[in-house]
Amino acid sequence: MSLDEVVDPGRGPTTPRPPRWTWTFGLFRSELLTTLWRWRTLALLGVLAAVPVLIGIAVRIETGGGGGGSGEAGPAFLAQVTNNGLFLVFAGLAATLPFFLPMAVGVVAGDAIAGEASAGTLRYLLVAPAGRSRLLAVKYATVTAFCLLATVVVAISGLLVGALLFPLGELTTISGTRITFAEGLLRALLVALVVAASLLGVAALGLFVSTLTGSGIAAMATTVGLLITVQIVDQIPQLDAVHPYLFSHHWLSFADVMREPVHWDDILRNLGLQALYAAVFGSAAWARFTTKDVTS
Repeated sequence: MSLDEVVDPGRGPTTPRPPRWTWTFGLFRSELLTTLWRWRTLALLGVLAAVPVLIGIAVRIETGGGGGGSGEAGPAFLAQVTNNGLFLVFAGLAATLPFFLPMAVGVVAGDAIAGEASAGTLRYLLVAPAGRSRLLAVKYATVTAFCLLATVVVAISGLLVGALLFPLGELTTISGTRITFAEGLLRALLVALVVAASLLGVAALGLFVSTLTGSGIAAMATTVGLLITVQIVDQIPQLDAVHPYLFSHHWLSFADVMREPVHWDDILRNLGLQALYAAVFGSAAWARFTTKDVTS
């Protein structure tokens, strides 16, 4: 009997075993659904969706719905919200990216492995044909999917609230040129993708931390603590030599999508840095997880 056949009294001794990729896909679907339907995850998504709502209401109250922006001193996107509701998408992402979005990703990533260990379900997951490497890959894929979902939630919330409270139409880029609303929507989609990709470094870091401990709460707290520490370091002028190597340093480069033409230099630096962090901490997570003793 070949390795692709299995003895099963109910199906006969030569019934082909399902290929490994079907097990992997089934595990990914199960992990994704389990993660998304946790009350903690729903609460995080609710908080993220509320940020553009609060920004939109605040701008509406301050300006009385009139045009002219919210002042030259305000952020570039926020100053344009009253002129075009689509800018609320960019303003919402700019407001959530420094802390709320990465914090949510850090919580989900930190709980990925350690949460299973603390619940006593990790060793049962390892019984599946996927194995440790595939399980770790599925966990990271689940966190990556959450990065995209969380970003899309903020973007959709900003778009809906912006459409309800402010006019829509042609919009002015940061460079001062005019583009159509359809092109603005495409750029909003590109911004969302860039922001989601900007969170991959945090996701890999959180997954690595999750392999170091059997406590989900400790892993989540450590990941969020590291996130805050990196943000603080990025604001200290005396440490400017290390700033370009911090995963958060180029996060706001997504604003360059709204220039005409698009400035890709900082965006590509950001994506390259996220890929480096994902490779380094992903490899460290794999090295730790594939050699650790799993007793719970």
